[in-house]
Amino acid sequence: MTSYAPADNQQRNTAIFLTVAMAAVVGGALGFEHIGHYIPCKLCLEQRIPYYVGVPVMALAAISATLRWPPVVTRLLLLVGGLLMAWGLFLAVQHSGVEWGWWAGPTDCGVVAPVDTGGKGVLDAINTFVPPSCDQAALRVLGLSFAGWNAIASLILAVVAFRGAFKKA
Repeated sequence: MTSYAPADNQQRNTAIFLTVAMAAVVGGALGFEHIGHYIPCKLCLEQRIPYYVGVPVMALAAISATLRWPPVVTRLLLLVGGLLMAWGLFLAVQHSGVEWGWWAGPTDCGVVAPVDTGGKGVLDAINTFVPPSCDQAALRVLGLSFAGWNAIASLILAVVAFRGAFKKA
Protein backbone atom coordinates (compact mmCIF):
# COMPACT_ATOMS: atom_id res chain seq x y z
CA MET A 1 0.00 0.00 0.00
CA THR A 2 1.21 3.45 -0.78
CA SER A 3 -0.13 6.22 1.39
CA TYR A 4 -0.28 8.44 -1.68
CA ALA A 5 -2.62 6.16 -3.60
CA PRO A 6 -5.78 8.11 -4.30
CA ALA A 7 -8.66 7.89 -1.85
CA ASP A 8 -11.59 6.36 -3.65
CA ASN A 9 -15.32 5.99 -3.16
CA GLN A 10 -14.80 2.89 -1.04
CA GLN A 11 -12.74 4.86 1.47
CA ARG A 12 -15.33 7.63 1.50
CA ASN A 13 -18.09 5.07 2.06
CA THR A 14 -16.00 3.42 4.79
CA ALA A 15 -15.58 6.76 6.56
CA ILE A 16 -19.30 7.50 6.26
CA PHE A 17 -20.18 4.03 7.56
CA LEU A 18 -17.79 4.44 10.50
CA THR A 19 -19.20 7.88 11.34
CA VAL A 20 -22.76 6.54 11.41
CA ALA A 21 -21.85 3.29 13.19
CA MET A 22 -19.81 5.01 15.90
CA ALA A 23 -22.57 7.55 16.44
CA ALA A 24 -25.12 4.73 16.65
CA VAL A 25 -23.09 2.80 19.24
CA VAL A 26 -22.55 5.78 21.53
CA GLY A 27 -26.10 6.97 20.83
CA GLY A 28 -27.38 3.58 21.94
CA ALA A 29 -25.39 3.87 25.17
CA LEU A 30 -26.81 7.34 25.75
CA GLY A 31 -30.29 6.03 24.99
CA PHE A 32 -29.98 3.26 27.56
CA GLU A 33 -28.79 5.88 30.04
CA HIS A 34 -31.35 8.63 29.42
CA ILE A 35 -34.36 6.67 28.18
CA GLY A 36 -33.80 3.30 29.85
CA HIS A 37 -32.47 4.88 33.06
CA TYR A 38 -29.40 2.62 33.25
CA ILE A 39 -26.83 4.56 35.24
CA PRO A 40 -23.32 4.08 33.77
CA CYS A 41 -20.38 3.31 36.02
CA LYS A 42 -16.97 4.92 35.73
CA LEU A 43 -15.70 2.29 33.26
CA CYS A 44 -18.85 2.61 31.13
CA LEU A 45 -18.25 6.33 30.78
CA GLU A 46 -14.59 5.78 29.86
CA GLN A 47 -15.63 3.40 27.06
CA ARG A 48 -17.52 6.24 25.37
CA ILE A 49 -14.45 8.44 24.91
CA PRO A 50 -13.13 6.67 21.76
CA TYR A 51 -16.55 7.17 20.17
CA TYR A 52 -16.81 10.83 21.17
CA VAL A 53 -13.44 11.41 19.51
CA GLY A 54 -13.97 8.95 16.66
CA VAL A 55 -17.23 10.33 15.26
CA PRO A 56 -15.78 13.74 14.30
CA VAL A 57 -12.53 12.14 13.10
CA MET A 58 -14.45 9.79 10.78
CA ALA A 59 -16.65 12.68 9.59
CA LEU A 60 -13.45 14.54 8.73
CA ALA A 61 -12.19 11.45 6.87
CA ALA A 62 -15.42 11.39 4.84
CA ILE A 63 -15.01 15.08 4.03
CA SER A 64 -11.36 14.48 3.12
CA ALA A 65 -12.25 11.72 0.66
CA THR A 66 -15.20 13.63 -0.79
CA LEU A 67 -13.21 16.82 -1.36
CA ARG A 68 -10.26 14.81 -2.69
CA TRP A 69 -7.74 16.11 -0.18
CA PRO A 70 -4.33 14.43 -0.37
CA PRO A 71 -4.96 10.70 -0.04
CA VAL A 72 -2.58 10.40 2.90
CA VAL A 73 -4.96 12.58 4.93
CA THR A 74 -7.92 10.24 4.45
CA ARG A 75 -5.78 7.18 5.14
CA LEU A 76 -4.32 8.68 8.31
CA LEU A 77 -7.76 9.68 9.57
CA LEU A 78 -9.04 6.14 8.97
CA LEU A 79 -5.95 4.81 10.77
CA VAL A 80 -6.72 7.09 13.73
CA GLY A 81 -10.29 5.75 13.71
CA GLY A 82 -8.95 2.19 13.80
CA LEU A 83 -6.62 3.02 16.68
CA LEU A 84 -9.47 4.67 18.59
CA MET A 85 -11.61 1.57 18.17
CA ALA A 86 -8.67 -0.64 19.24
CA TRP A 87 -8.48 1.52 22.39
CA GLY A 88 -12.24 1.09 22.78
CA LEU A 89 -11.80 -2.69 22.45
CA PHE A 90 -9.16 -2.64 25.19
CA LEU A 91 -11.42 -0.63 27.51
CA ALA A 92 -14.41 -2.90 26.82
CA VAL A 93 -12.43 -6.11 27.43
CA GLN A 94 -11.01 -4.60 30.61
CA HIS A 95 -14.52 -3.75 31.86
CA SER A 96 -15.90 -7.15 30.86
CA GLY A 97 -13.11 -8.83 32.79
CA VAL A 98 -13.99 -6.79 35.86
CA GLU A 99 -17.65 -7.80 35.50
CA TRP A 100 -16.77 -11.48 35.19
CA GLY A 101 -14.39 -11.26 38.17
CA TRP A 102 -11.29 -12.11 36.11
CA TRP A 103 -9.42 -9.10 37.52
CA ALA A 104 -10.06 -6.26 39.92
CA GLY A 105 -11.56 -3.00 38.77
CA PRO A 106 -10.60 0.48 39.84
CA THR A 107 -10.77 1.00 43.58
CA ASP A 108 -12.86 4.14 43.21
CA CYS A 109 -15.56 2.57 41.05
CA GLY A 110 -18.86 2.41 42.88
CA VAL A 111 -17.35 3.51 46.18
CA VAL A 112 -19.76 5.74 48.01
CA ALA A 113 -18.88 7.90 50.97
CA PRO A 114 -21.29 7.69 53.85
CA VAL A 115 -24.07 10.23 53.48
CA ASP A 116 -24.03 12.92 56.13
CA THR A 117 -27.63 13.94 56.62
CA GLY A 118 -26.68 16.48 59.22
CA GLY A 119 -29.15 14.91 61.59
CA LYS A 120 -32.06 15.95 59.33
CA GLY A 121 -33.07 12.50 58.13
CA VAL A 122 -33.07 10.26 55.10
CA LEU A 123 -35.24 12.52 52.94
CA ASP A 124 -32.55 15.21 52.94
CA ALA A 125 -30.11 12.72 51.43
CA ILE A 126 -32.46 11.67 48.61
CA ASN A 127 -30.56 13.65 45.96
CA THR A 128 -27.25 12.02 46.81
CA PHE A 129 -25.94 10.23 43.74
CA VAL A 130 -24.94 6.60 44.27
CA PRO A 131 -22.82 5.42 41.34
CA PRO A 132 -23.12 1.78 40.31
CA SER A 133 -20.31 -0.66 40.88
CA CYS A 134 -18.10 -1.52 37.92
CA ASP A 135 -18.20 -5.23 38.69
CA GLN A 136 -21.98 -5.56 38.32
CA ALA A 137 -23.43 -5.74 34.80
CA ALA A 138 -26.57 -3.62 34.61
CA LEU A 139 -28.05 -5.86 31.91
CA ARG A 140 -27.03 -8.96 29.99
CA VAL A 141 -28.35 -9.73 26.53
CA LEU A 142 -27.51 -13.16 25.12
CA GLY A 143 -25.01 -13.54 27.96
CA LEU A 144 -23.10 -10.34 27.22
CA SER A 145 -23.15 -7.09 29.17
CA PHE A 146 -23.00 -3.64 27.61
CA ALA A 147 -19.20 -3.87 27.89
CA GLY A 148 -19.19 -7.23 26.09
CA TRP A 149 -21.30 -5.90 23.23
CA ASN A 150 -19.07 -2.84 23.06
CA ALA A 151 -16.04 -5.13 22.69
CA ILE A 152 -17.66 -6.78 19.68
CA ALA A 153 -18.66 -3.43 18.15
CA SER A 154 -15.19 -1.96 18.74
CA LEU A 155 -13.51 -4.98 17.16
CA ILE A 156 -15.68 -4.83 14.04
CA LEU A 157 -15.26 -1.06 13.68
CA ALA A 158 -11.49 -1.31 14.18
CA VAL A 159 -11.21 -3.95 11.44
CA VAL A 160 -13.32 -1.84 9.05
CA ALA A 161 -11.24 1.27 9.76
CA PHE A 162 -7.90 -0.52 9.35
CA ARG A 163 -9.05 -2.13 6.10
CA GLY A 164 -10.06 1.28 4.80
CA ALA A 165 -6.75 2.81 5.85
CA PHE A 166 -4.58 0.10 4.31
CA LYS A 167 -6.68 -0.74 1.24
CA LYS A 168 -4.59 -1.02 -1.90
CA ALA A 169 -5.52 1.38 -4.64
